Amino acid sequence: MPVVTVSGNIASGAREVGEAAARALGINFVDQQLLVEAARRCGVPVGAMAERDERCESFRERLAATLRNFLERSAASGADPLTGAVGLEVLLSRTYADLAAEREEPHLDDALYMKTMAAIIRELGEKGDIAILGRGSQMILRDLPGAVHVLCLAPQQLRIERLAQRDGITPEEAARRVSDSDRARHAFHRKFWKVEVDDPNLYDLSIDTGRLSYEVAADLVATAARAKAG
Repeated sequence: MPVVTVSGNIASGAREVGEAAARALGINFVDQQLLVEAARRCGVPVGAMAERDERCESFRERLAATLRNFLERSAASGADPLTGAVGLEVLLSRTYADLAAEREEPHLDDALYMKTMAAIIRELGEKGDIAILGRGSQMILRDLPGAVHVLCLAPQQLRIERLAQRDGITPEEAARRVSDSDRARHAFHRKFWKVEVDDPNLYDLSIDTGRLSYEVAADLVATAARAKAG
């Protein structure tokens, strides 16, 4: 029952490597679903969870990414791996309700955010057959036997170029987003775990996707996950 956590700065390739490794291993890949499920458990809009998330993106960007991710998973399997619901009805009802409730958003403190997110990630880790992107999963599951923790890295200029191309934005806007996201990610880990998130001692593998393709990186992750799980 492989368990993989994949961490990395925005446009480092962490998502792409995590998704490819999950496909190679035949396991689920979880990213934005964590926000949706955590918001449901806390009884707050998805935007309230996103504000405390490690990546500094706007709520609209996160909502769009969430819908896109679920559409892709729905097309591939017809099911949500967290809730077991078939189709998008449950997700859509939640996210549109979130938009309507933004002005009356309940208070969500840091302790509740982390308690809820950590509980979800631990549940997923204990079930196994899962690859989880970010959100401190490498810290939350650091003592889980058999889990493989992966850090994806890439030069800053390459990440700016990737982001600009991916999102159709100017290099200047991409550079701003990269800077904001990096700052938020480091602050997130210092706040909750008092660690430097890119410390290689926190990971089993550190991979520079500027030197290795996503496919090669995913093969390395899958090989490590099989070996450690076995």
